[in-house]
Amino acid sequence: MFFAIDLDTVTRGIQLAVAPVFLLTAVAAMIGTVAGRLARIIDRARLLEERIEAAAGSDTMAPAYDELGRLRTRARLVNACIALLTFCAILIGLTIVTLFLGETTALQIPRIATLFFLSGVICFLLALLCFLTETVLATRLLKFARPKGSA
Repeated sequence: MFFAIDLDTVTRGIQLAVAPVFLLTAVAAMIGTVAGRLARIIDRARLLEERIEAAAGSDTMAPAYDELGRLRTRARLVNACIALLTFCAILIGLTIVTLFLGETTALQIPRIATLFFLSGVICFLLALLCFLTETVLATRLLKFARPKGSA
């Protein structure tokens, strides 16, 4: 494997490889947001589980069991979203390495870089769909009814 020593070639390789880093920044922000949602889902599920255990077989816990089921579905969507975002970050990282190596060595690998990048973008889009679905499910759990006696 031949590495370029020419400063212009190395500079161009760095410029080319840095462009996908902006997508990595968006992925990192999304992972933080989605992880926060997962933490809230887990906290709510633990609270419901404690209430169910304290009730000891009461029939009035049916709504709590229903909500736990919906929380389980939401948690699965969030986990899928985090997995897709992680795969996206890995693929974008591989894109950066491939672009840099393609520019600074004699390797002819632009198709591999394209495949990595497009796969990463597809993972990002699928993660956004998971996120959208989870937020729609979360808002369906809300009860927007007014308390009795209020105007």
